[in-house]
Amino acid sequence: MHCLGLRKIKTYLSAALVSLLTLSLVFFPEQALRAAVEGMDIFWRIVFPSLLPFFVLSEVMLGLGAVHFIGVLLEPLMRPVFNVPGVGAFALSMGLAAGYPMDAVITGKFRRKGLCTQIEGERLLAFTNTADPLFIFGAVAVGMFGLPRLGMILAMAHYLSSFTVGYLFRFHRRGERVREPPRTGSNRGMLRRACRVLVQARKEDGRPFGMILGEAVKESVSTLLMIGGFIILFSVLVKILTVFGVVRLLTPFVGGILRLMGLSSALVPAFCRGFLEIDLGTMAASQAAAPLVQRAVMASAVIAWSGLSVHAQVASVLTGTDIRMKSYFVARLFHAVIAGFYTVLLLRAIPIALPGVASVSVLTTWPAMALADRFVLAGWQLVLSFGGLAVLAGLLVFYRRFQIAVAQSLLRRKRMLGKYR
Repeated sequence: MHCLGLRKIKTYLSAALVSLLTLSLVFFPEQALRAAVEGMDIFWRIVFPSLLPFFVLSEVMLGLGAVHFIGVLLEPLMRPVFNVPGVGAFALSMGLAAGYPMDAVITGKFRRKGLCTQIEGERLLAFTNTADPLFIFGAVAVGMFGLPRLGMILAMAHYLSSFTVGYLFRFHRRGERVREPPRTGSNRGMLRRACRVLVQARKEDGRPFGMILGEAVKESVSTLLMIGGFIILFSVLVKILTVFGVVRLLTPFVGGILRLMGLSSALVPAFCRGFLEIDLGTMAASQAAAPLVQRAVMASAVIAWSGLSVHAQVASVLTGTDIRMKSYFVARLFHAVIAGFYTVLLLRAIPIALPGVASVSVLTTWPAMALADRFVLAGWQLVLSFGGLAVLAGLLVFYRRFQIAVAQSLLRRKRMLGKYR
C-alpha cells in the first residue's frame, strides 16, 4: 500500500510538472523559441557533424569484428584494473575522442550483442562517461575562463577522477553470481587469438559491407536526432526555470550547502544551471564573483556531473538494455566530488596567474572552431588513447610473465637445494 501511494504521488507530480512546463511555453513563447533556436543551433552546427562519423564508424567496426579484436588485445588491462571485458577499452577511447554520450551508445550496443554482462555494463558506464578534451580545453578553459593553462588542470582532474571512479566501481556488485561472458584464456598467442576472434565475429554477423554501412548510417542518424531533441528540450527548460526565478528561490538553500563545503554562495547559479546542463553550468561558474580556485572547482564538478540533459541522453540510448541508471547516477556524483577534490590539489601544485584576458561567450568561440580541426584533434585523441591503452596492456602482460618466470626460477632453485641436502 505504501509503495502504491508513493507511485501515485510520483505520477501526480510528474503530470503537474509537465503541464506547468507546457503552460509556460504559452505564457513565454518568445523566450522559449529563442532557447529552442539556440539549442538547435548548437546541435546542428556542433553535435551532429562532430558525432555522426564516430557513431557510424563504431557501428561498422562492431559489424566487421574489429571491436572483438581490440577486446582480446586489451583484456589483460581492462579486466584486472576495472573488472570489465577488454572491449571496454573501445568505449573508453571513443568516449575520449567524441565525448558525451558516445560511450553510453557503445556500452548499450555491447550489452545488446552480449559482449558484456549487466554488471559489467554498469561498471563500464561509470568511468567511460567523460567529456572530450576539446570541450575542456577549447570551450571551458579558453572560451569561458580565458585561461588556456587551466585546461590542463581541468582535464587532468576530470580523467584522473574518472579512472578513480572506474577502479572503485570494479567492486560494484562483485559478490553477486552472474553469467559471465566467455573469457579469452591465457595471454599466450594473444595476437593470433585476436585475429581468430575477429574472423569468427565477422562470420557470425554475416551482413555484406554495404548493408553494415547503410544500417550504421540509419541508426546513427536516428540516435543523433533523439540526442538533438534532448538538447533543445533542456535548453528551453533551463530558460523557463530562469524566467520563473527558480534559481533565486533556491539560493538560500543551495548557498548554505556550498558554504558548508567552503565555497562562495556566488556559485549558486552555476550549481543550479550545471545540475541541468553542462554548458550553462560551466559558463556560470566562469563568470561568478568568486575566487578562481572555487570557480575552477565548480566547473570541474559540473563537467564531471555532466547535467541532467546528458543523463537523459544516456537513459534514452540505453533503452532496451537491463543496465540500470541508479548506478550511473551514483558514479556521476562520485565523479563530481572527486574531480573537485583533484582540482584543488592540482591548483595548489600548479598555481595559475590571472592574466588580463576576459572570458567570452562559448557560443562565439566553441562553434567557431573549424570542423576539420576538430576532426583532426579527435582523431589524434582516438589514436593516442588506443595506443596508450595497448602499451599499458603490453607492459602488464610483460610484468605478469616476468613474475611467473621469477617464481619458476625460485622454485627450481629451491628444488635443487633440496636435492643437495
